[in-house]
Amino acid sequence: MDNNDGSNKAQSKRGLAYQQGAHKADNNLLFSPESPVAWYYTWSLWPAPEVNDTTSAAVEFLPLLHSPDDPDGDTGSGGSAVEPEDAAKAYIDRIAPLRSGGDGGRTWNISHPSVTGSPRGLDWLRRFNESCWDLDRDQGCPADFVAVHWYGEYQGLAGWLDTLRDFYKKTPSSSSELKFWITEMALPQQDDEATLRMMNETLPYLDGLDYVDGYAWFGAFRKGEKANEWTGDAVSLFDDEGGLTELGSLYLSPGSGGDGKNGDSGGGGFEPGTKGPPGNDGDEEGAAASLPVASRWAVGLAGVLAVGLVAW
Repeated sequence: MDNNDGSNKAQSKRGLAYQQGAHKADNNLLFSPESPVAWYYTWSLWPAPEVNDTTSAAVEFLPLLHSPDDPDGDTGSGGSAVEPEDAAKAYIDRIAPLRSGGDGGRTWNISHPSVTGSPRGLDWLRRFNESCWDLDRDQGCPADFVAVHWYGEYQGLAGWLDTLRDFYKKTPSSSSELKFWITEMALPQQDDEATLRMMNETLPYLDGLDYVDGYAWFGAFRKGEKANEWTGDAVSLFDDEGGLTELGSLYLSPGSGGDGKNGDSGGGGFEPGTKGPPGNDGDEEGAAASLPVASRWAVGLAGVLAVGLVAW
């Protein structure tokens, strides 16, 4: 992350798994200069046209390729239902060339697919890497970082990151120090108190890890919205009227982790119940605004296959 605008976004790892078409007032709060949110993605190659870029604090967009047609999880659970052998071929043919600019284009940092945080996900990743080396004995599937998903308690996330680090220490890659981006994380189907506790433990932990470059909470939604059907309403950053929940207040507070380098709380943040200002046209639900700056990073094939890209 390379935001040097002097705002709360400078050096922030915090991002959003963003559902397009969200409420404009919510966007104005999430992406305001006072917010520590420094990047977002849309589960697609395209930024959300309604995300506001009218402030001096740029918010980076990270493109994501959800499947070879546009992993270990099936489509019903948000995955891509791609076999690891097929994913390896698609990665080598279509993703790996982006590291060198392809046919004269821009160069990108790229990610291996993100998998479910489970033994099944680890087995998928193992088969993927074995297939990569079978197909290309010189470099396999090169990567600059790894996109990670986690749904569960804080202790489980810490253990899953340790598992992935151990896996990649034994798996040759193009980067000797692979970074991690947690592109989805939440505690599903728990109450508000347990979910808040999980976030309170997780944010400072991730901010303090030098091998984690970014993380995004799931999700930037209001209570009662369809996106919460699997996770439950407790993960919502907003209540059903557009006011910040306690969880949302915590996520938009730089003091809940700072930059992870010197323990500085950073100050600022928003109180629970805070609502964002409506857009200039007065239509809170309307779409508007110019596009955010393009990122150097890209998130990647999702679910498994969630692959990240980042442009240099």
